[in-house]
Amino acid sequence: MDLIEMIQAMARDAKLSARLLRGARRGEKDTALGFMAENILARKEEIIKTNAKDVTLAREKGLNPAMIDRLTLHEKTITSMVAGLRQVAVLPDPVGELTGMWKRPNGLKVGRVRIPLGVIGFIYESRPNVTVDGAALCLKSGNAVLLKGGSEAINSNLILEEILTEAMKKANLPEKSIQVIPSTKHEAVGILLGMDDYVDMIIPRGGESLISFVAENSKIPVLKHFKGVCHVYVDECADLEMARKICFNAKVQRPGVCNAMETMLVHKKVAPSFLPGMIESFKEAGVEIRACENSLRLVPGLLLAKDSDWPAEFLDLILAVKIVEDMDEALDHIDRYGSNHTEAIVTNDYERSQEFLERVDASVVLVNASTRFNDGFELGLGAEIGINTSKLHAYGPMSLEELTTTKFIVFGSGQVRT
Repeated sequence: MDLIEMIQAMARDAKLSARLLRGARRGEKDTALGFMAENILARKEEIIKTNAKDVTLAREKGLNPAMIDRLTLHEKTITSMVAGLRQVAVLPDPVGELTGMWKRPNGLKVGRVRIPLGVIGFIYESRPNVTVDGAALCLKSGNAVLLKGGSEAINSNLILEEILTEAMKKANLPEKSIQVIPSTKHEAVGILLGMDDYVDMIIPRGGESLISFVAENSKIPVLKHFKGVCHVYVDECADLEMARKICFNAKVQRPGVCNAMETMLVHKKVAPSFLPGMIESFKEAGVEIRACENSLRLVPGLLLAKDSDWPAEFLDLILAVKIVEDMDEALDHIDRYGSNHTEAIVTNDYERSQEFLERVDASVVLVNASTRFNDGFELGLGAEIGINTSKLHAYGPMSLEELTTTKFIVFGSGQVRT
């Protein structure tokens, strides 16, 4: 069987499994999620050992530290995977939820009910924990999923598929509703993108080049988890100690992720008292600063920012810094260079915070909190399958409700149209 035939067979199996999964009850799905959590804990040493093979190969191939970080599984990430599975299990099942009902003058009762999307093609890079998150969310929302991880995580993803499908089988649910495409060939992605007879939605999650390739080549509707050029604006009315903690966390806590701060904007009135100490803290943490000319006057010896730094997603310990005249300039900068992902303001002025919330176009906008909170788990949605930075049909972290759509249901008593 060649690659096209293999993926077509997998897609066909997924479509059949999606039909069977539509009728699964919440208890059955939650039971499967519980079995998944138990299986991962029981085999965690095996998972870590298998993952180590991928990490070793990735280092030999010269993958950058951010990719290595996302690829690596250890006790903490496995604990997080298990917690995510259990959190999804206790969340309400969106499938079958009646979202509205009204009566027409002719007596017809018209309603809307939530249904699964069907078969989801999930294309992602590096993070094998995303394999578990994606499978859990698709299962709970009644969708079958074809998982195409990066070649660098193939061993990790295949052992996780084995563990997840064992749980499905034990729960008497269709095991082919969770499948990892076992090919490391790049053309496998293109083949999946052409399976519009079987796949209902494509969700890519990864670097800018991957998202662009998927969007340009897919015959299937795409929800884009695009790049995260995230800003924190430190307003003139900010509590500067709070601002230091927020900005440091947003950049340093985990720099290789999409919700890390990439540019810090600082009001000119607080820059003299805020920037020198803040930059010193960043430098002690190994952050490279690329600063505007006004920032360089306050803190000499930094690198001068290039035009290409403002729209950059560094995914590393690199930060662009700019002093702005006022909030209008900050908002203009965000509007020009932001990626509709995550934006934050630090201020004690209520009216300014409300204006920022209203004027910023991003999937999540925060007041006095780190950008790192744009995450389905942190927002109480359970695990997420991605953060959609386009607006159809969802915007922001995609959890259970975002993996469903609605259909109309109509109840009559013999009405005919005249």
